[in-house]
Amino acid sequence: MGQIPQRFLDDLLARTDVVEVVGERVQLKKSGQNYSGLCPFHQEKTPSFTVSLDKQFYHCFGCGAHGNALRFLMEYDNLHFPEAVEQLAARQGLEVPREGANDPQAKARERKRQEGVNLLELANRFFRSRLKMPEAAQARGYLEKRGLAPEIQKDFAIGYAPREWEALKRHLGEQGVSDAVQIEYGLLVHHEDSGRCYDRFRDRVIFPIRDFKGRTLGFGGRVLGDAKPKYLNSPETPVFHKRRELYGLYEARQADRHLERLLVVEGYMDVVALAQFGIRNACATLGTATSEEHLQRLFRLVSEVVFCFDGDRAGRQAASRALETVLPSMIDGRQVRFLFLPEGEDPDSLVRREGADAFRDRVTCASPLSEFLFEEAGQGRDLARIEDRERYASQVLKALQRLPEGVLKAMLLGELSRRTGVEQSRFQALLSEANSRQASRETSSARGAQHGDLLQEDASADYARPGSSGTETTLSRVNPRRATSRQSSSLGLMARALQLLVHEPSLVARLPEDNDWCSPDEPDGALCGEVIELLRAGRYRSPQALLAHFHGSEQGQRLAELARREVLIARQDRGNELEALVDHFRQRRSRQPPEIEYAQLLAKEKAGQRLNFAEKQRLGELLLTLNR
Repeated sequence: MGQIPQRFLDDLLARTDVVEVVGERVQLKKSGQNYSGLCPFHQEKTPSFTVSLDKQFYHCFGCGAHGNALRFLMEYDNLHFPEAVEQLAARQGLEVPREGANDPQAKARERKRQEGVNLLELANRFFRSRLKMPEAAQARGYLEKRGLAPEIQKDFAIGYAPREWEALKRHLGEQGVSDAVQIEYGLLVHHEDSGRCYDRFRDRVIFPIRDFKGRTLGFGGRVLGDAKPKYLNSPETPVFHKRRELYGLYEARQADRHLERLLVVEGYMDVVALAQFGIRNACATLGTATSEEHLQRLFRLVSEVVFCFDGDRAGRQAASRALETVLPSMIDGRQVRFLFLPEGEDPDSLVRREGADAFRDRVTCASPLSEFLFEEAGQGRDLARIEDRERYASQVLKALQRLPEGVLKAMLLGELSRRTGVEQSRFQALLSEANSRQASRETSSARGAQHGDLLQEDASADYARPGSSGTETTLSRVNPRRATSRQSSSLGLMARALQLLVHEPSLVARLPEDNDWCSPDEPDGALCGEVIELLRAGRYRSPQALLAHFHGSEQGQRLAELARREVLIARQDRGNELEALVDHFRQRRSRQPPEIEYAQLLAKEKAGQRLNFAEKQRLGELLLTLNR
């Protein structure tokens, strides 16, 4: 099937009322010209979610979610792009056109994709039907022994793969599904030496792995005899990717559409056993460590994630790896806990022995990320010894270097200071130095190419600015071009100033009233000037609101790019950095030939932009100079 034409998408969005689409799923109230309500994408008690009738987009000032009606359907209803377009089009009574729909190759690709989707559903129904047959008596006995009620088995669509070598192969073959397609989607194994194809899953209890819409993507099988491995997953296929999918996530959402917390456990039976005891917010990774893709999916649904591990050495090591992975995702408002079970226990056995209430109490009392972080760093170290305390602090700082800027990072630095007796400002300086070294290593080749240019700048642009305490700050003694190169060599100086304003809009108060330094001839200069005017108007006091103003434009893309880049400068030094950049531009402008400065001011006036008093006065001075 071909691509959807852009002209159709533009027309469809023009016909669609985003307030109507959102209002069917979120309770909205009229608030001035806009509508507001509780954000459906994160847990909140005070409304920060706004829908604009005029601009036809939604924006949350809490979590930053924003977009048009199409994006909302994709995020809220968990739809793929084509499905969201189809749904919007159906509201308008429109048929979605496709470019190249008559292309034989496009038809073949679509037919093959649909064949794979249907194949997995056929296999799922086959496994479920075989669980009811006499041959599955041992499987039913196993499930009964584990205490799984028929309702839970139905909710999780549990089935059985017969002992025969070709039972599924024969069944699907009768439906017209070729061996090649079955192999591609992980249902058959092809033995290269003999050339024989046979069922991948045999004599196993089958757990279907489903996507957010309940469609089968793959399978997990638990062996009933002594065969190895004990648990077997589908291989990577065109639709199944272990590092993205989580078993039980669909079922958890079906049980509660307003989840606040998700529990990540190790295996299928842990998820299902907890569900049997009424704990319906558990999911499991599929034989892999927790990945960034997993975390993105989890935090899109809830603000709190609890990782459950065995209490032995292997469990602690797995928890350490999870901590490393989760740190970059810990923006303010998110919470992670670590639950360690008694040795020899897993969630399945423990909930049966202690009961659901006791298990919930364990989850509630699980170690917060901060506690686990400090505990890990202190393992095997005597903090009464200076050397051990140094290694302890270094390990914590290495972890904090991965954390996004925010309240959590500041509080952890404060706690590290309290535990070690070292001033927090010293730790902040060490973090800044470490970030700078890392950026320098990553961009050393780019800096080498710019070396001659940097030397030329050094000769004309070194300067010093008194710090607030009466002494020169580290930043003020560095050439801004060189400082910027260390932080991010691919950003120009004006982009650097713009990035600081995007990350911290309150820094606009540190700028001079006159914007003459912000020349539209500089790359990003015009956009920087526009951002400054908006911030001074007092309407945009957060990065999210500022980005929402430019949403859908080229300027918005540029600002979003700058917002995604980390600012590798300590927060307390950013105001001084911005002032230093402004001074640099002013000094450089003062060295400009008067003809250029005069032409710039004249062009600004001719373009309809009002010159302020200082600019008019400067224009007169330049005119006298040029006429001499």
